[in-house]
Amino acid sequence: MQTLTVESLAPYLEELPANPRIVCSGNGAIPWTLLAAVDAAVPAYVLNVLNPQPGVPDRDGVVLETSFVGAGARRSPRLRYVPSRLSMVPLLYAGALPPDVVLLHTSPPDDGTVSLGPEVNVLPAAVEAVRDRGGLVIAQLDPDIPYVYGDGELDVDAVDLAIEANDPPASPQHPAIDDVAMDVAERVAARIDDGATLQLGIGAVPDAVLQRLSSRRGLRVWSEMVSDGLLALERGGSLDADQVLTASFLFGSPQLYAWADRNPRLRLLRTEVTNDPGRIARQPRMVSVNTALEVDLFGQVNASRMNARIHSGFGGQTDFIVGALHAPDGQAMIALRSWHPKADVSTIVPMVDEPVTSFQPSAVVTENGVAPLWGSSERQQARDLVEHAAHPSVRDELWEEAAALGLA
Repeated sequence: MQTLTVESLAPYLEELPANPRIVCSGNGAIPWTLLAAVDAAVPAYVLNVLNPQPGVPDRDGVVLETSFVGAGARRSPRLRYVPSRLSMVPLLYAGALPPDVVLLHTSPPDDGTVSLGPEVNVLPAAVEAVRDRGGLVIAQLDPDIPYVYGDGELDVDAVDLAIEANDPPASPQHPAIDDVAMDVAERVAARIDDGATLQLGIGAVPDAVLQRLSSRRGLRVWSEMVSDGLLALERGGSLDADQVLTASFLFGSPQLYAWADRNPRLRLLRTEVTNDPGRIARQPRMVSVNTALEVDLFGQVNASRMNARIHSGFGGQTDFIVGALHAPDGQAMIALRSWHPKADVSTIVPMVDEPVTSFQPSAVVTENGVAPLWGSSERQQARDLVEHAAHPSVRDELWEEAAALGLA
């Protein structure tokens, strides 16, 4: 690893092939100083980043390529969305989407290694792919990045060039937990027993669910991501002290990142491991809790698109629903509000007209009740969704649509 000043990076970047593909740390770990230097030196390139945040380069000459769309790219005319389950994204780097450069945000070197900190995810695969191609791995060495154990620990020889700069990992805006979110969470939590293994996403409902689990004991974690709700369970004694907490990335507060620094309780592993449905299926009492934009009477889930425009992507929802359904005593829940507050529409619909993200979870949970799906006939599924999950104001209309669809 050769450490340079930001200014001295330019000659190396000028030697890149035309319109290179540049894979960059995403989510809350974007190396802003390094990315800005690359953007200034390379006139045209493809920026491949998961969940790009506001502020990523979005100009003529830059293609924003991703398999999970974030707020920094959602409305961009330069967005190139590549549909993929998150567990499969690493295979793209070895085949359809080969990188020429990988930009990392790491801890400073320690005894010959650096850590990817809160963002492991697909990056180890990207590093391996670019090194196989003879491309560049460039790191931003940052004392604000925690040293986290797991697959994000890289030998310094895996990094070609490095700069030193400070960009603390970002923290997401946590939506307020209102009464509706608490009602949904109460119903989800009631289905989670002691000794369960948890996978929860980010947002008001998952945060509220974690709050409702404080009385549980022996809980385990096998998740794509973890956020601050994990800290309360850890400090309250709800988590199994003998089990390592496993995830692929962190996205939370500075307190979460400080807790993760050199914490032997935590391992961040590569996506191919955490999101492998076969490995998920081996977790005892696996509970997957995800949300959605809408669910239809056939049990089909749209968590990706709004009015045909991509909003996010498959993410890990499909991976974890499949894995949880195959796990011993496992269950996969879709937890959502029955009424979308911004769009002012029902989230339970007759039939989704967007591409399906997943289908037939164990149950759909709203503030109105629980609609079990697995093991029921399609008519029973529709009946439970209308009577127990849908908003009361649309139930008559849904019954009419169910009859037209042959579900009543």
